[in-house]
Amino acid sequence: MDLQHLRLDVADRVATVTLHRPDKGNALAPAVLLEVTALFTALGAREDVNVVVFTGGERYFSAGFDLNEIRRLEKVSNESYTALFHRAYRAVLFCEQPVLCAVGGAAIAGGFDLTMMCDVRYASTRAKFGQREIVLSMTPIMDPLWRIIGLGRAKEVALSGRLYDAQEALAMGYVSKVFPEGELLSSVGAIAREMAGYDRMALAETKRLSNEVLHQSLDGAMRTQEWLFRSYIGSADNHRRIDALQAQLAAARASRVG
Repeated sequence: MDLQHLRLDVADRVATVTLHRPDKGNALAPAVLLEVTALFTALGAREDVNVVVFTGGERYFSAGFDLNEIRRLEKVSNESYTALFHRAYRAVLFCEQPVLCAVGGAAIAGGFDLTMMCDVRYASTRAKFGQREIVLSMTPIMDPLWRIIGLGRAKEVALSGRLYDAQEALAMGYVSKVFPEGELLSSVGAIAREMAGYDRMALAETKRLSNEVLHQSLDGAMRTQEWLFRSYIGSADNHRRIDALQAQLAAARASRVG
């Protein structure tokens, strides 16, 4: 795949996707969105990738919409441009593998929306988040934001249009952990490599389950989870991992006794 605005690195069953439009703060021009859609769609089918890390690097994530592009739009002819964003969002959201987002700086408007489509978000201390659409007379995305931080807080984010620093994002549950500046990519990479060591299909099914149970009754969700659990417990890989864990625990006990 010929990538102009993204960088892809695959190692240890982790695919790291980096937005690379540094002269524009990784702003989301149509060409960027087309590459995001194509790459995440392709990654979903790769058997050598268990986990995806999505980042803009240590300095920023994405400044959001390319305002010069939007300024040229007319309301009567905006359908294809809008569709570009939502195809990119869906490609990330419904990627087969878990997607970990590493936010090193500003994630604003459309950039914020891309972080929202990831399964887990991590930030550096220099990260900032904000839905600025309301400031520009546009409507922001509420779903899946409300599923992540709750409806009341999602309304505040959407209606205020203000920026939140990394600690505020952590406090509201939008990001899972904040790392010191300059340590984001190495820290998230270590998390991703450990996760990528787990069974690929168990990871994919767990991601799919987390989306599906939101739409089910409690009884239906419990039945789905029982059925899925039966699909994995007692498998050869399950046995192999139990044996490895028990051997590790036995070795740890022996070293303490010694």
